[in-house]
Amino acid sequence: MEETAFKIRLMNPDDFDAVVKIDQKVRTAPRPEYYQMKFEKLVQSKDNLPISLVAETENGTVAGFIMGELYIGQYGISQEKATLDTIVVDPDYQNKGVGEQLINEFIKHLKRLGVENINTLVDWNDYRLIHFFSANRFIPSRIINLVRHI
Repeated sequence: MEETAFKIRLMNPDDFDAVVKIDQKVRTAPRPEYYQMKFEKLVQSKDNLPISLVAETENGTVAGFIMGELYIGQYGISQEKATLDTIVVDPDYQNKGVGEQLINEFIKHLKRLGVENINTLVDWNDYRLIHFFSANRFIPSRIINLVRHI
């Protein structure tokens, strides 16, 4: 794997178009409404502490991003916790260490905020993503995700 250092910084409203474009390259279908909602809540809102990050190349191109949310007291949580709900790397920059750099900087940022645990959800059949998170020291939790089909 060819690793390159990318500049990791907090996501800002100007990153919206790059985030939508990268997500579309990976998923093949655009989701601008989804990201508009996420940006309003996680990037633009003054009610949430910003924790979402982007990875930039030397020329300022966004190569990937990670989005999450900080929880302080919600759901009866007695300590600061965070969720990692989205991590996407532009296919042109995959296998260059971008995802690992994003995870490491995300964790450093959260540690400074006093977070002790990060939760994420992964589809049981998404072996590549499970392997990626396992390689970055995520383990199965004791929380069971329940679902009711309606």
